[in-house]
Amino acid sequence: MFANKLITLLVLPVLLGAKICLSQEQIVRVDGSSTVFRLSEAVAEEFLAADSKVKVTVGISGTGGGFKKFCAKDSDVSNASRPIKQSEIEACAQNGVEFIEIPVAYDALSIVVNKNNKWADSITVSELKTAWEPAAQEKITKWNQIRASWPDKPLKLFGAGVDSGTYDYFTEAIMGKEDQSRGDYTSSEDDNVIVQGVSSDSNAIGFFGLAYYQENTDKLRALAIDDLKDDNGQGAVLPSKESVLNGTYQPLARPLFIYVSKSAMVRPEVSKFMNFYIAQMSVLAEEVGYIPLAPKLVELVGVRLGKGVVGSIFKMHGSQVGINLEQLLNAKD
Repeated sequence: MFANKLITLLVLPVLLGAKICLSQEQIVRVDGSSTVFRLSEAVAEEFLAADSKVKVTVGISGTGGGFKKFCAKDSDVSNASRPIKQSEIEACAQNGVEFIEIPVAYDALSIVVNKNNKWADSITVSELKTAWEPAAQEKITKWNQIRASWPDKPLKLFGAGVDSGTYDYFTEAIMGKEDQSRGDYTSSEDDNVIVQGVSSDSNAIGFFGLAYYQENTDKLRALAIDDLKDDNGQGAVLPSKESVLNGTYQPLARPLFIYVSKSAMVRPEVSKFMNFYIAQMSVLAEEVGYIPLAPKLVELVGVRLGKGVVGSIFKMHGSQVGINLEQLLNAKD
């Protein structure tokens, strides 16, 4: 009996010591969009080099999946490739989660084909709609059904999964309404899966963020996009930093975001990480393949974070095409 009590007393301090060590570990939990993952991962790596005492975990569950975790208080920061939706705002509110919305970069949603595709150099918005709209399911199955001059070859579609903000933005921009597309395509919330799919099939076409295209130009080609629906590809524009900033890459240019919980900002490690993120995001956005915000916009989001301004500048409307970030950030509620 005495021996058992002695063993318990000896073990208990060890267990308590382990618990104390674990409680002192500083962790910032980031999850969500695979598009924004590239930037957040780069920031996390630089942050770790500057402050090795804080661990930052960055996961990929898609924008929608990320918001589910965020609103359930399972993450501190949510990566998003489109603005938060009303349903997600309501889910956060039910759990007492207030958020600060931070635009971090611009992206050119890129339409890509296999390197062995010798027939397509450009595509119009109306042709993309023909290929991807709900009515196309099991009916538009060959390239020449999109454009008559294209070959009688099978059309293999790859794209973002329904939990992806890229899917939401693509469907809004091309179909005019979120969540409207055919369902018979190969989908994933992980853009690397789409890269692999398109690069492995000469008849494939897919879409994802600019950074994933730029990293895989040895395997893929981007199609130039024309927002005029009736000129059969004339005047089409390729995705690039220049075409996004001069407003010619429409309607597939978009902002990218992170959302941070206001209650998490009370923790020094989260506050430190977020301020580091804003300070470094312009340089790192360009390094990973996205388009940095103008210095004035960086200043505005820094003020937004510093003041702890909660809520969305998009008024719960979700994906919006052709928006002006500076006007939205300067707007008075």
